[in-house]
Amino acid sequence: MPVARPRRADYRYPVAITTRWMDNDVYGHVNNVTYYSYFDSAANHFLIRAGGLDIHGGDVIGLVVESACQYHAPIAYPTPLTAMVRVDRLGGRAVTYGIAIFVDEGDADARDQAVAHGHFVHVFVDRATRRPVAIPPRLRDALAGIVVTPSSG
Repeated sequence: MPVARPRRADYRYPVAITTRWMDNDVYGHVNNVTYYSYFDSAANHFLIRAGGLDIHGGDVIGLVVESACQYHAPIAYPTPLTAMVRVDRLGGRAVTYGIAIFVDEGDADARDQAVAHGHFVHVFVDRATRRPVAIPPRLRDALAGIVVTPSSG
């Protein structure tokens, strides 16, 4: 059964993505594994810019423990893209992001429908011990600001 293609309005935080020549595979489109890199970049952009996560020296870091992606339409270099991020679940020590990739060219309908979407789970841990810790307050507040529940779209 086909999965509905998410729309931009289903997400809260945009991140511009620049495709690169090396993103294309031998079939002439962006390779499937590259989407995971886009997801990782988009989630971390949010954590650093909006949540103040110090990736170089902070006591707390996020480790990816799960990811998944569903593909809807092929894209190729040099297509300008936007990754849209939201929070689907915010726990005490972990967050599940919903992330979708949209093209920034073509007709309005093409720009509004995700070419791929999926999820990405971070568990926050102490940098030194790698033991799970509570999400720091500033980061938690930022994440709460992009939570999407079934009733809010």
